[in-house]
Amino acid sequence: MSQFFQIHPDNPQARLISQAVQIIRDGGIVALPTDSCYALVCHLDDKDAVARLRRIRNVDDKHHLTLLCRDLSEISLYAKVDNQQYRLLKAATPGAYTFILEATKEVPRRLSHPSRKTIGLRVPENRIVHALLEELAQPLLGTTLILPGEDEPLTDPEEVRDRLNKVVDLVIDGGACSFEPTTVIDLTSGEPVLQRQGRGDVALFGL
Repeated sequence: MSQFFQIHPDNPQARLISQAVQIIRDGGIVALPTDSCYALVCHLDDKDAVARLRRIRNVDDKHHLTLLCRDLSEISLYAKVDNQQYRLLKAATPGAYTFILEATKEVPRRLSHPSRKTIGLRVPENRIVHALLEELAQPLLGTTLILPGEDEPLTDPEEVRDRLNKVVDLVIDGGACSFEPTTVIDLTSGEPVLQRQGRGDVALFGL
């Protein structure tokens, strides 16, 4: 049975945030709201949890998982960022964007794309996520909560609990989310390349 926490979206309760982080540290999978739609997250360094995350989504190692980071300085630990890329990231974070960048050696090899050595990263604009990241003191590994065989993400916490009650360890109810996932921008080639149109406005990138 999944645990179910109702966490205030504007003033997250510190006690519940600490309990949620402990579940993540213990290898748990957590469903939580973001500034786009609901996501599944786990500990970056927990190999078994990452494997569970991929099984729930039914995706292989060629599917980019995303590092949810606190800020740009944390992104720069896990991705190679030049001056031009930094300016684009600064203009668009925090926000509903996922960026594909070249991974640094800080990223476990099993998490980066096996042929391209790239990684997806984002800085969400969501207070619950930020409270978790501050308590954890490192990025979370995440993926949009779209179940196998479906096209639309789950956005209602009660539905998430009903459908994933025996699959994840914790569902965080922080209110309903958008139906739109993040906009995915590939920055590895020097110029921004749109990979997926989502909630984030692409005009920031001249697209």
